[in-house]
Amino acid sequence: MLTLTENASAIVNEITSQPGLADTAGLRITTEDTTPEPAFAVSAAMQGEPGDQVVEQGGATVYLDPSAAEMLDDKVLDAAVDQSGKVEFALALQG
Repeated sequence: MLTLTENASAIVNEITSQPGLADTAGLRITTEDTTPEPAFAVSAAMQGEPGDQVVEQGGATVYLDPSAAEMLDDKVLDAAVDQSGKVEFALALQG
């Protein structure tokens, strides 16, 4: 199952705990049909979709569509904020 670094958990928490968002709000990762390399789309979601895998870690909630859940099963999600304030996500193999 996908795991999150402490940085990723903190950033997901910050994104999804904005005023007006439901307690079920989380980050949703979906796959995009690209070849030869798969691509992922990341967005804030009020809740998961039917069939989504739910990853809860460090108070953060991440929803994965079935294809993303399969592809990210052995990965670690990291996140950082660049100098302009843009969030960047990165994936690594679980060690």
